[in-house]
Amino acid sequence: MARWEPDARLRLVRAALDLFTERGYDDTTIVEIAERAGLTKSTFFRYFPDKRDVLIAGQDALSRSFAEGIASAPATATPLEAVACALDAAAAILTPDIRELGPQLRAVVAANRELQDRDALKRTSLAAVLADALRQRGIEAAAASLAGELGVLAFSRAHSMWADPANQRHFSDLARQALDELRRAIATLD
Repeated sequence: MARWEPDARLRLVRAALDLFTERGYDDTTIVEIAERAGLTKSTFFRYFPDKRDVLIAGQDALSRSFAEGIASAPATATPLEAVACALDAAAAILTPDIRELGPQLRAVVAANRELQDRDALKRTSLAAVLADALRQRGIEAAAASLAGELGVLAFSRAHSMWADPANQRHFSDLARQALDELRRAIATLD
């Protein structure tokens, strides 16, 4: 693949996932990822500080979408209604390329303890983004934190269903369904 071809970032992500799947995360080097993508090691470092970060390539965009979705929610929205708006906003960045990578990404993470830990940190960070955005709307801290955690759980559940190749539903529908299921589950806890 020629070095001038577009979307170096996505090419690096695909190359990394393929190599992690074939050889394992620990046995794959940055040089090998860059070569597989048809790029140089220095190009890799323009996009990612290390190979772990390849697997969270979209976290910044997702965080922005979550914050923007909550900020754009109607003033009368409850915390969970605002979280639903954040999940809708996230759907806009979930492209077919990302969907295609979902099952492979989950398998790579599941096979490596370090990556599982990094994934847990990612979820914690995303929940904090949601909670912070809710607090900016005047939501009390405990309620904002709980709503943020539920939002990330709904996102994760919906993403798993959405990435399934047999799925025909839009991410927003799946996310709202997951959030509604969590809301109903909470109601049964009393």
